[in-house]
Amino acid sequence: MMIWLGALALYLLFRLWYDNWRGPMKPAEVEAFMTALAARAATDHESANNAELRDTIRSFLDNDDGREFVMLNLVKIAREAADPVTGVMTDGRVLLQRYSKPFIKALFARGGHPAYVARPAGGYVDAWGPGIPADPGWSIVGLLRYRSRRDMAALVLDPRFSAIHPYKIASTPLTFSFPTSPMLRLFVGPRLWVGLAIALGAALMQLTFSH
Repeated sequence: MMIWLGALALYLLFRLWYDNWRGPMKPAEVEAFMTALAARAATDHESANNAELRDTIRSFLDNDDGREFVMLNLVKIAREAADPVTGVMTDGRVLLQRYSKPFIKALFARGGHPAYVARPAGGYVDAWGPGIPADPGWSIVGLLRYRSRRDMAALVLDPRFSAIHPYKIASTPLTFSFPTSPMLRLFVGPRLWVGLAIALGAALMQLTFSH
């Protein structure tokens, strides 16, 4: 019995970490975030184009539903770029890893994780409409699961990334990112397979100690 109680407690701890229990962002939280973001933008001398980006982010946070979401990322990695610190020409993937590895650790600490990462297997096979640009040669397609919009906001303002953000800029000459809400899933998520793994471990322990 104690084994199964321990397994249940372990799964509940996982859900406390993995799920958003605080609900949607409150208006005061959104205001505080936008004020901090504007202050950082002024310090970083961001271009006027990012004012539109900040408006997009604000709309996303104002319409928070409290649920998880998945950020879709299309990334073109430079073959070689100047290291923003040393100026030495360096493989773009090496530069990107100097940003992505610390970021993924911070994302994981906030209940997020990569959901899917892949390389394009070919060029566009279906694309139309006015203004559609030519295929730039994307390097990576990535889906990152965020526990909540609040967690995304916290990561955006995390001071640890200010020093390493230039590595991302230097290594990715072109990128598109936008949030998505799941409509249909045909794969098993962590809520199920973590529960099954814990149950399997508990069953094996029970078999071991029962002999």
